[in-house]
Amino acid sequence: MNLYLLLKVVHVVSAMLFFGTGLGSAWYKLRADRSGQLQTIAWAQREIVRADWIFTVPSAVVLPVSGLAMAWVAGMPLSTPWLLLGIIGYAIAGLCWLPAAFLQIRMRRMVDEALREGTALPAAFHRANRTWMLLGLPSFAAAMGSIWVMVMKSGW
Repeated sequence: MNLYLLLKVVHVVSAMLFFGTGLGSAWYKLRADRSGQLQTIAWAQREIVRADWIFTVPSAVVLPVSGLAMAWVAGMPLSTPWLLLGIIGYAIAGLCWLPAAFLQIRMRRMVDEALREGTALPAAFHRANRTWMLLGLPSFAAAMGSIWVMVMKSGW
């Protein structure tokens, strides 16, 4: 099998996991939060953190490694415009995702505590939630932009 094509499959699957897990997490978090049911919110928060460890973190590592390996195998300089834009988009998505991941862990703790003590979610949870959503917007846009330039590279 051609090494480049094998790396490409790994790269595409990693991109699907990275993007898909983030989009799915946002959807289920939004739905759980809107339910207003503390048990549902707690379950969703735990599962979002778990999904990040199972899918997002490994794909976030494999994605640049496979991409750089493809560039190396193809003899393509990293200064190639579409490749550089894709790398920049990935970096922006990652820089937004990292603080959001820490917020997810913090929100999971807060909702578990509220559930355990039988209290409402604290204001800090709602502030963290808004920040999480605000970080998700540029992360989503940057990831989508990276996918766009990687697919449309022939136009560059």
